[in-house]
Parts: sequence; structure tokens; C-alpha cells
Amino acid sequence: MTDLTNRVGAVTLLASLALLSSSCGLISSDVTNFNLDLPEKKFSIDSASWDVDAAQADTFFNATCMSSSQCNSAAELACAMDCSGTCNPSSRCELQMQIGLHQGVNLIMEKPELQSINDKPVIKVTIDGLDYEVTQNTLNVDTPELGVYVAPMSIMDPRDPAAKKIGVIAPIPAGTTTTTKQMLVFTADGEAQLVAVMNNYMTPFNVLVGATLTVTGSQSVPTGKLDAVVHIRAHAGL
Repeated sequence: MTDLTNRVGAVTLLASLALLSSSCGLISSDVTNFNLDLPEKKFSIDSASWDVDAAQADTFFNATCMSSSQCNSAAELACAMDCSGTCNPSSRCELQMQIGLHQGVNLIMEKPELQSINDKPVIKVTIDGLDYEVTQNTLNVDTPELGVYVAPMSIMDPRDPAAKKIGVIAPIPAGTTTTTKQMLVFTADGEAQLVAVMNNYMTPFNVLVGATLTVTGSQSVPTGKLDAVVHIRAHAGL
């Protein structure tokens, strides 16, 4: 009887250990595998932000120039915000209109489950996808190729040396939208740059979109607005 009792006890102990081991495995898997798909990041290219004076713009394009400094001074009258001028080989001024947009990413706030590992300063991120959609577009001009960047939270200008280019969005024709998600084209080290800022998940960062829209006298002055969203899909483990 004693031998039987001992054998039953041993079997029970082994079963308990197996269950404990299995449970630990499930907990470990759940805790160290995080979905990092972020809420969509919205960007708008709004012609109103340049505050173009149509009459001054006509004067700007019709005048002849000898130097880019001459055009740059005149550009301040034609376009109040984020504009500069250059003198082209035909001795005519061209307007350089800057596109500089930014949205913040705070992983610890946007993915609260990461707070359960706040003793780990770095995680191992894998990018599953980076795409965009153009949801509305009344712009009367094509966009240039748009660069996508990541930068510290204090950097809001994509032209800043601290902004790292991670990819590009092909030029978007005037008035067109997308019917499906479009994949962003990464630069050679773009995915690695994005992984690097997301690995340090406790440090917020900015996603920026930037480009220069060049307008000549033979083109329409930009009017209208383009709305787009960028999706970052990723997962991480410890």
C-alpha cells in the first residue's frame, strides 16, 4: 500500500511540474511578444499654409532675374511662409515651396502593454510593414517625391541633419487618391533607422514628411489640400 501511495504521489508531482512548465512557457510567450502596430499618423499638405499672394506671385514670375538672391527677396512678397526663390538658366525666378510635416510617436503611451517591461530599456523590433493612403486630394498640382524621416521629438524640420530619411513616397498626381494601401519604398538603411528608434521604446520620436515643391511661371500656383495617413506595423520581443 505504501509503495502504491508513493507511486501515485510521484505521478502527481510529475504532472504538476509538467503543468507548471507548460504554464510558464505560455506566460513567457505572451509577455515577450508585443504587437507594435501604431495608430495611423495623419499628414496634410495644405496650400493655405504657404499664404501665396496671387498678384505678387504674377509679378515674381514675370520679372527677369540676375541672381537667386534677387528671387529670394521677391519670394518673401509672393509667398509668406516656407518659401524661397531661385533664378533659373532662363533668367526667370522659380518658387521653392517647402513641405515639412511631422507627427509624434510615443510608444510607451500608444502601446500601454510595454509598461509591463519598463525595466528593459531596449526591445527587439521587427518591422512588418510601412504603407500610406491618400484619403483626400484637391491639390491642383502634382506633389514632388516625398521623403519620410525619423528624428528626435525636438526636431520638426525634415531638412535638419538630425532627421534620418527612411523612405520615399512617389509623386502624387494632382487630384488623385489611393484605393488601396501603398507601400513606402525604404532607403538602403531606412528600415534599420526605424528599428533603431523603435527599439528605444521609452524615448518618443517624430515621423516627418518633407519635400520641396518647385513652381515656375508656366505652372499654376498651388491651391487645395492633400490628406494622407501613414501606417507603421511592427512587433517586438525582449
